[in-house]
Amino acid sequence: MPSPFPGMNPYLEHDSVFHGFHQRLIVEISNALVPQIQPSYIADTDVNVYIHELSGDERLVGRPDVHVAELRGTGLAASPAAGMSQGVAAMRSALPPAVDVVEVPFVKIMDRAKRRVVTVIEVLSRTNKLKGDDRAAYLAKRNDLRRSDAHFIEIDLLRAGEPMPLTNQPDAAYRVVLSRAEQRPEVFLWPLRLRDPLPQIPVPLRAPDADVWLDLQAVLHRVYDLAGYAHYVYSSTPQPPLHPEDARWAQGLIGGGEAR
Repeated sequence: MPSPFPGMNPYLEHDSVFHGFHQRLIVEISNALVPQIQPSYIADTDVNVYIHELSGDERLVGRPDVHVAELRGTGLAASPAAGMSQGVAAMRSALPPAVDVVEVPFVKIMDRAKRRVVTVIEVLSRTNKLKGDDRAAYLAKRNDLRRSDAHFIEIDLLRAGEPMPLTNQPDAAYRVVLSRAEQRPEVFLWPLRLRDPLPQIPVPLRAPDADVWLDLQAVLHRVYDLAGYAHYVYSSTPQPPLHPEDARWAQGLIGGGEAR
């Protein structure tokens, strides 16, 4: 059964759900493109890597059952003999700082002959939309792509956080941006409200090859079914909370009624 929402499902934005949804969505976007672009092109996934040093009271992102803390002080036993094996003198060292490595996947389309990147498709993550070093690193990559000859698609399915910069920022819950290399700095923008269906968007390739098409709504429905989200995502409320009118509409959809 597909998602009951006509567009983005706000329950998939919850902290406990979105990380896995994001990863599955990237894979299914790649899968949807492969039959359309072969044999001349390759669709593959890659990752943006963000590394954070953790303080003693921080947890690893997305892994709430694992707690990482640095030992305070030297961490060496009080006895001079502790840690020494017979006949071998021990030297003093220390464990490196505890770190969390966050890998955020994206899709890249390459030409088969030279493996040159033709198109990059990013689905924004929470770490992209929160102010800080990760957002700055993502914006730096965005600027690098702007200066490259690769096309660029940015899909924002998160209401939380700060939207990525645009000269004409729409008032929208979600956004899809297509930046064709030959038309920069102008972009195509799909501003989406909560109740709007996700669009079918063109995915440009190298001239003279024609665009292929990506049906984002169909991809979302497939991820929803494959992950079995219908069985557990509705036990919590959307993050951020919906406007009361939208919350009533959403309850009508997940309760099986028709909301207007």
